Amino acid sequence: MSQTKTLTTASGAPVADNQNSRSAGPRGPLLLDDFHLIEKLAHFNRENIPERRVHAKGSGAYGTFTVSRDITQYTSAKLFEAVGKKTPTFLRFSTVGGERGSADTERDPRGFALKFYTEEGNWDIVGNNTPVFFIRDPLKFPDFIHTQKRLPQSNLKSAQMMWDFWSHSPEALHQVTILFSDRGIPDGYRHMHGFGSHTYSLINAKGERHWVKWHYKTKQGIKNLAPAEAARLAGTDPDYAQRDLFNAIERGDFPKWSVCIQIMTEAQAAAHYENPFDVTNTWSQKEFPLIEVGELELNRNPLNYFAEVEQAAFGPSNMVPGVGLSPDRMLQGRVFAYADAHRYRVGTNHQQLPVNAPLSPVNSYQRDGSMAFGSNGGAAPNYEPNSYSDAPKQAPRYAEPPLALSGGADRYDHREDTDYYSHAGALFRLMNDEQKALLINNIAGAMTGVTADVVDRQLQHFYKADPAYGEGIAKALGVSLK
Repeated sequence: MSQTKTLTTASGAPVADNQNSRSAGPRGPLLLDDFHLIEKLAHFNRENIPERRVHAKGSGAYGTFTVSRDITQYTSAKLFEAVGKKTPTFLRFSTVGGERGSADTERDPRGFALKFYTEEGNWDIVGNNTPVFFIRDPLKFPDFIHTQKRLPQSNLKSAQMMWDFWSHSPEALHQVTILFSDRGIPDGYRHMHGFGSHTYSLINAKGERHWVKWHYKTKQGIKNLAPAEAARLAGTDPDYAQRDLFNAIERGDFPKWSVCIQIMTEAQAAAHYENPFDVTNTWSQKEFPLIEVGELELNRNPLNYFAEVEQAAFGPSNMVPGVGLSPDRMLQGRVFAYADAHRYRVGTNHQQLPVNAPLSPVNSYQRDGSMAFGSNGGAAPNYEPNSYSDAPKQAPRYAEPPLALSGGADRYDHREDTDYYSHAGALFRLMNDEQKALLINNIAGAMTGVTADVVDRQLQHFYKADPAYGEGIAKALGVSLK
């Protein structure tokens, strides 16, 4: 017979009575010296950390990435050094605009944040279930997210502010078309693709850089929810996607994705007819075909949601030798914003938490701060350069090759181009009649109540993408296109 565990305080002291507070007599007031009561209440008051400003509601699972193709001609990253090599991973899915209590079946992009626990440190690719995004410049990110949240006065969602912003941001049309298509509400997380979305880079042992797009193709097949079914589930099972993912893994039905890349040389990028670092556009798969490089499998649920999903911290600033960033403006903004959000939300030592801690040794000169784990560096020096041979030293062999840049420093208009429409129009024309009708009805429904000036401005964008696109929405709204 196993011995019963003794309940303790957080400091390890045994608790004699967990049912009754200390009081002055059987009916008297409680006493401040009841440290167990005070500790329980004080801890309870602090059990919630601030929710993420975006991607607040999410689900996560551990898994494995297995290399299926030799790509060492593109990257020296050790996780790709041999076909068949396995690297542990953690993947967090999420909705973007909703709060933690929102429904999993809202029309919203889905976050697809992947952490590789490599032998050289943690590598994160932070993307979505769409290959593009609404905006190009991180200066507009707070404005855009404000439109996806709530009005300051009423605390209500507002179609007016969403469409007002989009109508002034024609570069958003490609993503808007995806969002209101049949893929705007995935059937759970297992039946959708994932994308790195941004342009990243790979660097090989010779110091040669290639630009890369990451794609994760679901092996479960694409499944989406019809709007009526999504609304029904929002009212009856708002945690539908979380439940589906957790239960599938528990029963051994491990979801899998084929991991693919598109590759572009620096010379190809310099001569490309479109900006290859514009996250509102995709790369042609005819010109830059998908190359399958591995398989991602999710095979283990977290033991504790708060510790392992809510405190999970991802950021494109987490890189390892052999991978890198690009001049993508949005990506560069996220390099700062994500890590800074974690420092605010979880704490300056968030990388020491088990779900975020690398499996490889950490040798840094960072010290102190809230919730520092372990020995906090012990007696080792906390500065560099220093005179100690056993202290960590920089390793120039890991330096990236130089990236040629040119041009005067200025605030360049990222909307100086005129083609916001070809990608969205091409996507519209790829749809069958049923998909087009669904897209048009979804958009028309979402624009109900929006003021006429915003409707007129937005209809011009739809029309320029494809006349049938604009005419269909105008008809559904009962508006005459001039």
